[in-house]
Amino acid sequence: MLNEIDSESLQQRLTAGESLLLVDIRSPGERIQGAIPNALPMPMHTIPLRLSELPKTQDLVLYCHSGARSYHACTYLQQQGYDRVFNLRGGIIAWARHGFPIEHPAAA
Repeated sequence: MLNEIDSESLQQRLTAGESLLLVDIRSPGERIQGAIPNALPMPMHTIPLRLSELPKTQDLVLYCHSGARSYHACTYLQQQGYDRVFNLRGGIIAWARHGFPIEHPAAA
């Protein structure tokens, strides 16, 4: 069973100061259009190479544009033994629709 979190719940947890690691699995080109502040950029295809950067002792929230790619990435992480992984339902589209903060990182 895959854990999912909606934008409102994520915003509440961030506002409460909970220790979450946001992981933006979109491409650098997509990130330029807007990202959730303080998210770790980790394009989906690099996840298997960068597992050491993802702690198993902290809640991880993965997101993409609409939630489809991050759903698959969460499934992959669960297969690798991560049990504190969450998919942001609706991706950054849902986050932005609720008017939550978006930053515009410079082009890499």
